Amino acid sequence: MKIIAHLDMDSFYASIEERDNPQYQGLPVAVGALPNGGSGRGVVSTANYKAREYGIFSAMPISVAWRLSEEAGRQGRPRAIFLPVDMKRYAENSKRVMEIVRQVMEKEVKSAIIEQTSIDEAYLDLSFTGSYEKAESLAEKIKKDIREKEKLTCSVGIGQNKLIAKLASAKNKPDGLTAVTLSQISGFMDSIGLRDIPGIGPKTEEKLNKKGIMSISGLLKLTKDELVGMFGKWGEDIYDKARGIDESELETGRETKSISEQETFGKDTLSGLFLIEKLRKLVKEVHIRMILENIKTFKTVTITVRFFDFETKNKAHTIEMASDDRDLLEREALKLFLPFLDKRGNPKLKPLRLIGVGIENFNRKNDNNKESGKERSGQTDLFDNNQI
Repeated sequence: MKIIAHLDMDSFYASIEERDNPQYQGLPVAVGALPNGGSGRGVVSTANYKAREYGIFSAMPISVAWRLSEEAGRQGRPRAIFLPVDMKRYAENSKRVMEIVRQVMEKEVKSAIIEQTSIDEAYLDLSFTGSYEKAESLAEKIKKDIREKEKLTCSVGIGQNKLIAKLASAKNKPDGLTAVTLSQISGFMDSIGLRDIPGIGPKTEEKLNKKGIMSISGLLKLTKDELVGMFGKWGEDIYDKARGIDESELETGRETKSISEQETFGKDTLSGLFLIEKLRKLVKEVHIRMILENIKTFKTVTITVRFFDFETKNKAHTIEMASDDRDLLEREALKLFLPFLDKRGNPKLKPLRLIGVGIENFNRKNDNNKESGKERSGQTDLFDNNQI
């Protein structure tokens, strides 16, 4: 029996700031770009749950977050604390958290299967426990150890595949644990919204709404052919995901052939300032994953753009010499992306709904013992790279 868990740290950056700065505890905290009195550029990276009560969320323009904070202040509530991103410190915390996860699992199984998908998320293969009850017990142990050792909370979802596990982890945040057994999948899927399905954004939802589809139960009434007719090949994925079907396997560090991050926007846009800021954020996330997954260098940079009408284009460039440089990664990604902001790559100047950045052609730090200096095992030492 396949049992997968998805672990998601709760407002990770902001929670670290609250823990390390007691004066911020209980106050709304937003980590990301600085607002500069409302004229700041950039976005919120993470907002704690108190800030979310003000309507401040991740990926929100920092100028909007500042206005919401000021409005709260005029109402007599505490204004939000805005803090810059300290990626090196967050990466250090991530490394410790993932080591806790591995240690707890390897007390039960010789070789833990863990796919870390970002600095604050990971999928865990708990099939070895043999039952949902035992998987829940192990997840409770993981949560307890993280809470006691790092003074941080996480939410865990458990299901038969990665899709169900990820949806379940979002159900009872913060500090939640939600298991969805085989017999509960149908009812669970009925309980979530259309936008909860990964990949369904505002435009897809709007298109479904125009067809009278307002819920998952309504979506289930459409045939696969009907969905393909509406959305192309992506319709096949929607058909499966609405039924809780996901056959993707966990990818451990050694199995990964590429690393990519992408973001679907709440509103289709062709704003150069907005899109370049998003691209730079994705580059940072890809570079963090590169370090966490013990990758020494990359040679190929890829980008993906998806237009408002779901047309998708991919571009790639292979550099002459392998590199680990984040600035180089950003420059190459920008070279690939910028033509889509004008008629060179976007003749009709169509707005974009999604962009993605990735790297391929890896050389891992332990590949063929090629790394100079001291040999390493497990995760790389994050502090050897001064670009975090």
